[in-house]
Amino acid sequence: MHPSAILHMARGKGKTVPIKLLSSAGTGFFYTTRRNVSRTPEKFKFVKFDPIVRRRVLFTEHKIK
Repeated sequence: MHPSAILHMARGKGKTVPIKLLSSAGTGFFYTTRRNVSRTPEKFKFVKFDPIVRRRVLFTEHKIK
């Protein structure tokens, strides 16, 4: 193939969407990550560190606005 033809080839759309993991401690602290919608249909829930309360708390998935 000609080198310039490689640059113009179409690529598929990604299946990952950005999400926000919001702290359940009510501090408003959040992490952002990406999630593959086709492989994980349920919402994410992680126990992660919240630096405002300095404890590990449950983080639940919310949409990024």
